[in-house]
Amino acid sequence: MTDTLTITRPDDWHLHVRDGAALEAVVPHSARQFGRALIMPNLRPPVTTAAQAMAYRDRIRAAVPAGTAFEPVMSLYLTDKLPPEEIALAAEAGVRALKLYPAGATTNSDAGVTDIRKTYKTLEAMQKHGLLLLVHGEVTDPAIDLFDREAVFVDRVMIPLRRDFPELKVVFEHLTTKEGAHYVRDAGRFTAATITAHHLLYNRNAIFTGGIRPHYYCLPVLKRETHRVALVEAATSGSDRFFLGTDSAPHPAHLKEHALGCAGCYTALTAIELYAEAFDSVNALDKLEGFASFHGPDFYSLPRHTDTITLKRESWTVPETVPYGDATLKPLRGGETVNWKLL
Repeated sequence: MTDTLTITRPDDWHLHVRDGAALEAVVPHSARQFGRALIMPNLRPPVTTAAQAMAYRDRIRAAVPAGTAFEPVMSLYLTDKLPPEEIALAAEAGVRALKLYPAGATTNSDAGVTDIRKTYKTLEAMQKHGLLLLVHGEVTDPAIDLFDREAVFVDRVMIPLRRDFPELKVVFEHLTTKEGAHYVRDAGRFTAATITAHHLLYNRNAIFTGGIRPHYYCLPVLKRETHRVALVEAATSGSDRFFLGTDSAPHPAHLKEHALGCAGCYTALTAIELYAEAFDSVNALDKLEGFASFHGPDFYSLPRHTDTITLKRESWTVPETVPYGDATLKPLRGGETVNWKLL
């Protein structure tokens, strides 16, 4: 049994850090573990221009603790009307991707895409300039059951998208289903996916055990056990199509526990430890480095890190709350134990 594990420093390819005092509270949690993070652009208002992305990047950099090497990788928020001309400016500024939120699919997605065909001119520019498309893979058709929206998205959106833009790099974000995992597994080399720690560790029972547990409520929602197993199989397969993306999404505790609780799990505090636990559960710790440290930068055509982190098999108790500006934040598994610890 392995009691310590040293791996190349990992990256987080799907992270929400909000803004202002909230940003200042959460960025250090990610920076202590990861060398880079792909920053989601769903602020209010959303980040839709290269200039806005660079200003946001600077605010994130300012929140990184002194002496810590952590680089935010920036994205723009794709809208029906985002002009193709903005893509050249974004590429020149160092923006790496655009995020497709189907309108109304999740937190701060009201300005999202109503019909992907309206964005085709922008997607053509992205393919030309080498920017990636990151998709929140759920349809928002009210006739489709909440638990089926990812599988339907594959048929309605992903398959036509791949046909029309065969060389556009696409990341299917926060996979939650067997159908999604198998689609990415069998797709061409221009398609990849991120998988969260909470979707590897939990199924939908976690939301309802002992009552409504709002801190396990996220979108896409946790699915049944057969889907969790398929995600674990994908993440631990060694396939370079799958890599780490926490989708850590902070919300003040009082809004998570509100009558209309916000969607999002805050996992940044213990992210790499949770992933280690998930991989360890199926005796696949030898596959963690590829998933966490290699596959993501390779797909984004960025260099792998040269430094390392070390994890120790040690049970410790996650804080029940952490400061979050003027509020408090409750991390996933707060007050409970995690079986691996970052040294």
